[in-house]
Amino acid sequence: MPSNRVSRLFHYGSLAVGLGFGALGEATKRWSGLGTLDSQSSSTSVFLTRANVDRIVTKLTRMRGAALKLGQMLSIQDSKSMSPEIAEVLQRVQNSANYVPISQVEKTVNRELGPNWRAEFASFNDAPFAAASIGQVHEAHLGKNVQEQVGFDKVAVKVQYPGVANSIDSDLNNLQSLLVMSKLLPRGMYLDNSIRVARRELHWECDYQREADAMTKFGALLADDPVFVVPRLVSDLSSKMVLTAEFMDGAHLKHAEGYSQEIRDYIGTHIMRLCLQELFDFEFMQTDPNWANFLYNDRTGKIALLDFGASRSFDKAFLDKYLCVLKAAMDGDREACRHWSTELGFLTGYEADVMTQAHVDSVLEIGKPFRASGIYDFGNQDVSSNVRSAIPVMLRHRLTPPPEETYSLHRKLSGAFLLCIKLQARVPCQDLFKGITSKYTFSDGAQLVY
Repeated sequence: MPSNRVSRLFHYGSLAVGLGFGALGEATKRWSGLGTLDSQSSSTSVFLTRANVDRIVTKLTRMRGAALKLGQMLSIQDSKSMSPEIAEVLQRVQNSANYVPISQVEKTVNRELGPNWRAEFASFNDAPFAAASIGQVHEAHLGKNVQEQVGFDKVAVKVQYPGVANSIDSDLNNLQSLLVMSKLLPRGMYLDNSIRVARRELHWECDYQREADAMTKFGALLADDPVFVVPRLVSDLSSKMVLTAEFMDGAHLKHAEGYSQEIRDYIGTHIMRLCLQELFDFEFMQTDPNWANFLYNDRTGKIALLDFGASRSFDKAFLDKYLCVLKAAMDGDREACRHWSTELGFLTGYEADVMTQAHVDSVLEIGKPFRASGIYDFGNQDVSSNVRSAIPVMLRHRLTPPPEETYSLHRKLSGAFLLCIKLQARVPCQDLFKGITSKYTFSDGAQLVY
């Protein structure tokens, strides 16, 4: 993986040149009539040929960092709001994993923990077992002295990729130029805002000391929870670029489709419960919905939480208004949805009627699971298709970008909804919503009464 700014700039530059030549070749084919029927469609960008899609995926998965983070942020957009080609890019980048060689890992850990760091471990597997946008994870066993101090043996050691933190700003600037040049994204997605949010979140996620604090905080918040467990930190073997924590056993939830209906209902119910608790009880949320961040242990029935780099709090005034939007959606109150959406900043009050209607329709659809009394069956839902149908209208007529808090918040909520849909889970959404939000205290001291 390129680790300094000059080499990373070269890779972005070579990608731009490669895309340019690919686009030129495609344009020539279309002009001459030699292209395929699909490629000759005027609605398809000349940049989005099969060869260029492959170029983008290969380069971005090697670059990791800002490239992969922005892809993850954009990948929560419904695939029908963008071309099939860019949707494929985002999905393939999201699912890809390139590891860095052990020599780069050694260099980072030597600098962060000292040259004798291996003496603190009984064993350290040089081959990583997982990779993410800014780091990779190695399995290890603690030495006897450290093991006696912390009370466990097996650990996961996350090591940050070299150069990622120092290249965030330049990488995002290069990515923005590339996306604007190639017109890869539809209008109305407010790329500037996405870049700004990605910049802030990447700086957060590159600070493993901040993540360690978030993991410790979640450990305290969920200490008595009957379902969720949080890894324990090994603080003496952690730093700003290395994070060592208890190894958690279990299977990724992306593999949970094969479980029985009872277990799928159990997982879906508790994932939805956790989202609502994070918002309106803890007021502190881990906003990365990657299903690999949740491990289900079929022996204990516990769900382990991983990766706290994207954890954040929300301003009380924002949470007050956001709860009012969700409550209006649950009640099916169109006027209240419009009012609180305007108060929150989703709408300006000057939108065309078609935009206001599309937005309110979408909010009401999102509230549908909470509006249904008893059990809501995510295996027999039409929320996703109904929201999807409103996206083109909102992209064309939107006058203002969504509130910045909602980029990460909706990424997490979308992930929870999509997981429940994937599992075809049956979840008592209304009971969960009322039970958790009835305990929420607004800034003025008021509480919801159901």
